[in-house]
Amino acid sequence: MAASLAACQTVAAPSPSGAPVAQGTAAQATPVPTIGYAPATAQERGYSALVLDAVTGEELYADNADAPRYPASLTKMMTLYLLFESVSSGKNRLSTPLKVSGTAASQPPAKIGLKAGSTLTVEQAARALAVKSANDVGVAVAENLAGSEAAFARKMTQKARALGLSRTRFVNATGLPDPAQVTTARDMAKLGIALKRQFPQYASYYRAKSFTYNGRTFRATNNLLGKVRGVDGLKTGYVRMSGYNLVATARRGGKQLIVVVMGGTSEQARDKEVARLIEAHF
Repeated sequence: MAASLAACQTVAAPSPSGAPVAQGTAAQATPVPTIGYAPATAQERGYSALVLDAVTGEELYADNADAPRYPASLTKMMTLYLLFESVSSGKNRLSTPLKVSGTAASQPPAKIGLKAGSTLTVEQAARALAVKSANDVGVAVAENLAGSEAAFARKMTQKARALGLSRTRFVNATGLPDPAQVTTARDMAKLGIALKRQFPQYASYYRAKSFTYNGRTFRATNNLLGKVRGVDGLKTGYVRMSGYNLVATARRGGKQLIVVVMGGTSEQARDKEVARLIEAHF
């Protein structure tokens, strides 16, 4: 992006609509520096699409790929990235217990029903994020890794810069609505590629069609798994502000694709569009 937009600006959150927060009510406005690389806010339910060769990075198709959008739960790809990084660095193990605070337990759906004062392992947390997109787990991860969700969000944005996500800002670990949490389809494709390339040992987490915790089984949010040939991940997202988002990876023979659709009008329409783009570029 060109020169700095402004030194600092407070982004005003829309007034609550009375709907559950997970369905798109904006969180409290977050004061954010609107430095050139990250727009102050994004277009609500704006459509974007991008298809890249996941091996070479070659752009195969783009439609508004660099326009500012709301990531919704695509955010959790970065939460996973930092969680896996903590294991690689030796700070945590897959068996390390993560403590659940009252704040984490009180997050709106999607969630797995964590109880305040309980624990879950790093591995359970990663699987819950990858399969169920659990908001209670996302906040628990943030608090355990950085002390608070706000501190973790700063680390998320720092990592975004390091990975070359030039138009992304994170202000929470879940993707729950906040007008300051912005990204682009291109940045989400880059993040998806980095996540799978840097931590290939966890690829099965994104392919899993279900996750079981505390006696309950949760179905994967990615409807294309097992339905579109070659699809092997990666992450869905929805809040009212964003519309229906999906980053999908697929492999056929020696070719690998990453397809991003943001701002879908419905879950079915989004899935149909991603499937169409996959078929068109294999």
